[in-house]
Amino acid sequence: MKLALNIIIAGAVTLSSGLAMAQTDLSLWYHGAGNEKEKTVLTGIITDFNASQSDWKVNLAEFPQESYNESVVAAALAGKLPDIIDVDGPLMPNWAWSKYLAPLEITDAEVKSLLEGAIGRYDGKIYSIGLWDAAIAMFARKSVLEKHSIRIPTLDKPWSFDEFNKAIATLAADKSFEYPLDLGLAWKGEWYSYAFGPLLQSMGGDLMDPSKSSAEDVLNSDEAIAFGKWWQSLFTNKLVPGTSQDGADRETGFVDGKYALQWNGNWAALGALEKFGDDLLFLPAPDMGNGPKIGASSWQFGVSGSSKNQKGGNDFIRFAMQDKYLAAFSDATGLIPATKTATSMTTNYKEGGPLNVFFDLSKKQATKRVSTPAYNVVTLEFEKALADIANGADVADTLDAAADAINTDLKKNNNYK
Repeated sequence: MKLALNIIIAGAVTLSSGLAMAQTDLSLWYHGAGNEKEKTVLTGIITDFNASQSDWKVNLAEFPQESYNESVVAAALAGKLPDIIDVDGPLMPNWAWSKYLAPLEITDAEVKSLLEGAIGRYDGKIYSIGLWDAAIAMFARKSVLEKHSIRIPTLDKPWSFDEFNKAIATLAADKSFEYPLDLGLAWKGEWYSYAFGPLLQSMGGDLMDPSKSSAEDVLNSDEAIAFGKWWQSLFTNKLVPGTSQDGADRETGFVDGKYALQWNGNWAALGALEKFGDDLLFLPAPDMGNGPKIGASSWQFGVSGSSKNQKGGNDFIRFAMQDKYLAAFSDATGLIPATKTATSMTTNYKEGGPLNVFFDLSKKQATKRVSTPAYNVVTLEFEKALADIANGADVADTLDAAADAINTDLKKNNNYK
């Protein structure tokens, strides 16, 4: 018998017959617990997705970033992974190799408008999609560079390696600054590979060669040793703060006038703009010999390899890729929207906006960190090596030891085949 009234049930969809069909629950884990701005945008996407169709209902679980990766690994070992997983871009190959993630059903045609850094590729397949990216620039003040007759570089004509070194030396002579350059060694962990790995790549080295499953003659190549010696000279000559830099100085040193230049990300740009206004410049990376390069890839969404609802996970990620959501995340976090069209919908990244330059930096200079399941070991060894070299360790010996440690891990895991 046909019912006269439709019955509305929470978490369910009412059919025209009056019978209700429950949506299938999808679990989503996210690393940003405590970040209310991100949560507001993400829960808005989830609410919209749940209301847009009758098959799936996404449920959010948040974790502190510090313990998130360990929580995912523990869940994988226990066979209790969620349907949708938030993953840091460079760590994705390890999770794909470990079968924590399944290849997405999203095609190259669907991601053609995304920044490459927002596309998580491994072994020829797409495993994750980011709704934003991040970019680094050299923060500088126009008045300071002009005072010292230092050329203002552009994306089309960045500083050469020699120009970069001469600029640092010139600014070192200005005793109104404590240091001519701040690299941010108060920040530990992934900052090293993200911020300094591209400088090594620009000099012709790298962390390892995935195609050869080896770090030998890559991380300890002649080019990498040259990079290491240059890196060490910055600290020996007291041109940058060392590994004992105070965290507060890293956060406010540039705006407080302690540093003439600062290697920093777009997430710190608005505070500097508030202080310096039109005098502030976001300069491209210098060309250290093999083209200017900055880091790419931030947090992205993937689908669990053990999920019984992979179609639903793919449907949600595809839904979240809409420009309006990319713009919303950008406005909430200050990060770069993953498409050019989304920038026009933002406050800061639209044409003429104060952070528009970062989209262009990301598009032209962004270089992904080495794509390998060994990345979690590679990045730790690179961080240790650079910190030790900054503190006076022998460059060649230190890079040899790091390459050996990476190759030992590769051998132990059968080259992650």
